[in-house]
Amino acid sequence: MQRHRHYGVSDAPEERAEPIVSEEARDGLRETGGDGAEEAAAPALSEAKPPPSSGSKKAAGGDAGAGTGGKYSAFTWLAVLALLGVWSSVAVVYFDIVDYDSVIARAQEFRSNFSQVLQGKLRAYDADGDGDFDAEDAKVLLGLKERTSRGRGRGRGQPPEDGPAELARSQEPAEEESAYRRAAQPPEEESAEERPAASAAENSPATSEADDVDSEIQAAVPLPAFVEDDFVADDPGGDTEHLGVESAKDLTSSKLTQEEEPSAEPSAEAEPQSGPVEAQSDTAGPPAVDSAKDDVTHSKSTREQEAAKRTAADKTKDKAKKKKAKLLNKSDKSIKAELDAAEKLRKKGKAEAALRAFEALVRRHPESPRAHYGKAQAEDDLAEKQRSNDMLQKAIGSYGDAAELPDATPDLVRAALKRRAERQQFLGRMRGAVATLERLAQVFPEDVGLKNDLGVAYLLLGDNKGAKKVYEEVLAVAPGDGFAKVHYGFILKSENKIAESIPFLKEGLESGEPGTDDGRFYFHLGDALQRVGDQSAYHWYQVGHERGHFASVWQRSLYNVDGLKAQPWWTPNETGYTELVKALEKNWKTIRDEALAVMDRNTGQFVPEEENLREKGEWGQYTLWQQGKKSAASCQAAPKTCSLLERFPEATGCKRGQIKLSAMQPGTHVWPHTGPTNCRLRMHLGLVVPKRGCRIRCTDRTREWEEGKVLIFDDSFEHEVWQDAATLRLIFIVDVWHPQLTAYQRQTLSAI
Repeated sequence: MQRHRHYGVSDAPEERAEPIVSEEARDGLRETGGDGAEEAAAPALSEAKPPPSSGSKKAAGGDAGAGTGGKYSAFTWLAVLALLGVWSSVAVVYFDIVDYDSVIARAQEFRSNFSQVLQGKLRAYDADGDGDFDAEDAKVLLGLKERTSRGRGRGRGQPPEDGPAELARSQEPAEEESAYRRAAQPPEEESAEERPAASAAENSPATSEADDVDSEIQAAVPLPAFVEDDFVADDPGGDTEHLGVESAKDLTSSKLTQEEEPSAEPSAEAEPQSGPVEAQSDTAGPPAVDSAKDDVTHSKSTREQEAAKRTAADKTKDKAKKKKAKLLNKSDKSIKAELDAAEKLRKKGKAEAALRAFEALVRRHPESPRAHYGKAQAEDDLAEKQRSNDMLQKAIGSYGDAAELPDATPDLVRAALKRRAERQQFLGRMRGAVATLERLAQVFPEDVGLKNDLGVAYLLLGDNKGAKKVYEEVLAVAPGDGFAKVHYGFILKSENKIAESIPFLKEGLESGEPGTDDGRFYFHLGDALQRVGDQSAYHWYQVGHERGHFASVWQRSLYNVDGLKAQPWWTPNETGYTELVKALEKNWKTIRDEALAVMDRNTGQFVPEEENLREKGEWGQYTLWQQGKKSAASCQAAPKTCSLLERFPEATGCKRGQIKLSAMQPGTHVWPHTGPTNCRLRMHLGLVVPKRGCRIRCTDRTREWEEGKVLIFDDSFEHEVWQDAATLRLIFIVDVWHPQLTAYQRQTLSAI
């Protein structure tokens, strides 16, 4: 509502009372047609003035008593006063004199100042039902406007009865992650971050090196009992994976992956009518209850110690943060006011204006490091605002310009180059990020944190040797650095130096230092302990679960969607993919014959498992689909099999799975391991299965394959394979989407 100030009425009540009575009130009387009343009121209006200030009491009293007493009786005065009250109110209402906006402003200010007390109180005065208290509500409460049916009927706390359009707007989903962030990395670098299969194991020595370690490996670790309560209820949810990160230390996700996706992890649950053999587990059974209690007690004490260490580390970091960075050199101090003005614009979110201001400063003062740095920050902000990779590339260049100026302060050089490296990593420019971090390490050789960042950059680049050298240098000067320890331990494990990796991984995790509490380190420590027969592996898996990295001790995948039904073994009916299972079992001989033909023509087409999952033996795979993409060359050798599968998009379109043949020779053992994601289920169709000696364990249940029958399991749970038969074992592996994933999730989930 607009303020009607054009009447010249002041805010002070006493200043506007006189003109209202002397002019507008008379007009109101005339319009009502009250001529007699006007005549009667006229003397009163003329007399309604302040009394004389001096010596006139007697005269006034004489006049009143001499001849005028009848005219101005007490009754008359009462009538005049009544008329004044009535017609003043009429004038106020008729000319809309009340400044409702001012009243509302004061009410809202009062509510703001006492929000905790008054929260929701003014909603009780929402007379017109529009969801707030405004001028229209004030009019209703003053009796100037009728209460609307909508305002009359809605109780406090209920939503306004808006129309469909308003309701639709209120239910619009929040803005999704920007396409700028999703598409920031080029395909070849994006795969390094999102593709768990591309682990640092690429740099591992040949499998033959593992044999030297295998002779020292003890018996299998006793397994904890499988507890159904550990798993998520049958309640599908949204995607909660976090694959995209910017921090250099967090970006370890691109290379520090689990040794996932066994090329041919046998598994699955057979249908009841298929009659799979429920074999006894080869393990020693679950640990004793007392041992479990000891593990829990030890876990609690360890967590308390680590929490104390983290608290001390946080305090140290807080002290370091209190030291304000010095970004201005001597010449910059002479233009400090202009720099501050430009920076103020940037901090207010006015990126365009800030960029113009800093560009002007750079033109006038080209040797000013602070002006160049501010320009880079403004370009960085604008790149984020516009979702522009080109603008971000400009910012990267400007950060470099600022750091290269001769008079730049050390703090500015550090800040500019660190941010430059982070943004290069964000764009997938890993070689550029390594070069930037190498420059930082040269300028600040005493800064261990910068070297740790450099080591991560080497890992992201796939240069494990470069990373190993960096962490060796860090540990030489800071032997207790937990961040360097966990990363160095990871590198040792990727080199198959299992026993050597354990103390570094363990001590690094126990340090509680920032960057060490990562699921991958718990995963690799537990895996290393399992391989040397150390029962404490499951203690560390339990700690990882308690820290939120694993869904349970058994289900240790790291790329997950929350809320999906979690169980190790599945039946065809539970998956809903019964038609696919029937097609596989009906055509199993055709699939077998094509697989054997491929092996006969060129067994070299079966690629050896390359993920360091074998303790011993030979295990080869022949892939038809990978990450939802068909291998045309492979399908040429198995056309009938590929033609059959193309009818089932739940398999061929599974971007987080594979379709492949798996051949395992006698004497092969696959370490206990888990797949990378809970978004798929794995089907195993038996093609050539010896009568005895071939089995698969998933959690604490072991099963065997049958020719022509399908087993189904969730390979995000721990599983293990033995091939102790005298002849070849050949199976067909088909990964399918988890049945509870929506069509949108299947379309948008990243490939693995």
